[in-house]
Amino acid sequence: MLSLPVPDQPRESIEEQPVKGDKLFIEEHHRRAAGRIAAILAPEIARAAGRFVVTIAGESGSGKSETAAALAEALTGLGIGSLILQQDDYFVYPPKTNERMRRENIDHVGLSEVHLDRLDAGLTAVRGGGETIDKPLVDFDADLATDETIDLTGVAAVIVEGTYTTLLANVDRRVFIDRSNVDTRSARLRRSREAQDGFLEEVLEIEHGIISSHKSRADLVITRDFKVTQSCQVREDEPDR
Repeated sequence: MLSLPVPDQPRESIEEQPVKGDKLFIEEHHRRAAGRIAAILAPEIARAAGRFVVTIAGESGSGKSETAAALAEALTGLGIGSLILQQDDYFVYPPKTNERMRRENIDHVGLSEVHLDRLDAGLTAVRGGGETIDKPLVDFDADLATDETIDLTGVAAVIVEGTYTTLLANVDRRVFIDRSNVDTRSARLRRSREAQDGFLEEVLEIEHGIISSHKSRADLVITRDFKVTQSCQVREDEPDR
């Protein structure tokens, strides 16, 4: 079993800003769901031979970033060091450029927008006990993508959040937030990252058609009211008590 020290303090850069220039609105329902997930995963993380990877997927505005940050907070409370990786950092083009390309050709919307292969390769190194991870870093306001190296000292669990992360191969558990683009409208308005117009609604419908089919791959599902349900596989994997 890989023995990993726990940092004395949570990493501010992990929990406070998922993407440079983005906003988080963590509420009690996020913390409640995250606490339940942490309680389920903690024994698995303790038994893991290497770093444990969990994905949090769902549609735009469903609460992925907030739930990931709340899960990191809950794991810290259990003495488990964690790191959050964001799919948004792995887009082929920075966010404003990507939106412009979508408006020029809506067929641009979909899985081809994201370097999921690079993210999966990074997770292979993470799970294998690598001491660092090299990853892209997006600055939303500046519309720039650079690179950064993150020290993995003290990290026992890696939380990967993003719309398509359920499709990643090198993970241990998958969480899916079951909220549609209709359910997430108020959250998207508050975040105000994109222009809320008819074109965005068309994009969200396309994404809904892609992402909704991923729910069946999830081990844990967060419902519309942020209750957590487990798949049969997770229950079967639990040790006898």
